Amino acid sequence: MRAGDRAAADALFARYAGPLRRWAQGRLPVWGRDIADTQDLVQESLVQTFKRIDRVEIRGEGALWAYLRQALMNRIRDELRRRDRRGPPGVLDSQAPDPSPSPLEQTIGREALDRYERALSALRPSDREAVIGRLELGYSYDELADMLDKPSAEAARKTVRRALARLLDEMRRDETGRL
Repeated sequence: MRAGDRAAADALFARYAGPLRRWAQGRLPVWGRDIADTQDLVQESLVQTFKRIDRVEIRGEGALWAYLRQALMNRIRDELRRRDRRGPPGVLDSQAPDPSPSPLEQTIGREALDRYERALSALRPSDREAVIGRLELGYSYDELADMLDKPSAEAARKTVRRALARLLDEMRRDETGRL
């Protein structure tokens, strides 16, 4: 792709568009979903990343996936900031209750997500892949067994379980370290 091969670009786009869309659906809050369609955010992130692919340093398996997730997360944050500045569209009714999360709920959600992301990045790459594959992409244990080179779905399940335990330990460590 770096050499300008259009077929390679199309293959990478096809490979990452679906998993990124599934990953993003849980990242864009319900109150922010009217801003931009998830598919649009994914497509914009992929296009912008691939335009600058020659400047992206890819070190090892999973590095491009991590870079694309971060690019998409940044795009989502930009959209949410834009919404905060603009305010929600629509007619104002002073009697209608506000359905959006309170500032406290928003802060707790952001802090938890930030703690999750920090803990996820602290994991070994193999644990990170197991967690992302199961929680964020929703792969079955059979699919994970293939993806993680495990001999069976049960072995993949155990791998995910251990990786989740490590993730939880990291999140607890992060939480207590911040107090």
